[in-house]
Amino acid sequence: MKLTAKGSATRQRIIEGASQECRQRGAALTTLDHIMERTRTSKSQLFHYFPAGKEELYLEIARYEAERVIEDQQPFLGDLTSWDAWEKWRDTVVDRYRRQGHLCPMAGLIAEVGRTTPGAQAISRELFVKWRAAIVSGIRAMQDKGEISADRDAERAGAALLAGIQGGVGVLMSTGDLSYLESALDEGIAALRS
Repeated sequence: MKLTAKGSATRQRIIEGASQECRQRGAALTTLDHIMERTRTSKSQLFHYFPAGKEELYLEIARYEAERVIEDQQPFLGDLTSWDAWEKWRDTVVDRYRRQGHLCPMAGLIAEVGRTTPGAQAISRELFVKWRAAIVSGIRAMQDKGEISADRDAERAGAALLAGIQGGVGVLMSTGDLSYLESALDEGIAALRS
């Protein structure tokens, strides 16, 4: 759908307002009425900007949230070229999820749409590819400096660290316990240093 500049701004405002609603209530408890109230839009406006309905809206909110995951880790994720930067990145990730708590809007939205739907899988895949690539880039930069062994497989190490982060986030969401995420990051970074 081709939108005017004003239409694009309205659509983005709806996505951002809906994201805030999902962050406060949780995706499962957020209704279209809540979104309309927060964004001061009508149902006809929602369906104008998201003609495929609630699933399309939720996928766009999930895409927005996925972008925030990466943005919230900057500038450190994009510059993992010293151990100090790795530690600052670790602290940034932990702080992000501490503030977010057990309500992960992206996970909730993906669950509402269905984890195995092509749209949901594409958003998750894109997020993990970007995130892993940034971690791998940092590992390779440290290998170039001789700080991480050249024998270490950067792709596998990056995948393992990201899997640990996601496991820690999963435990946080189900129990409220942040220590698993902290342990996954600490042990993952320590393994790179050894």
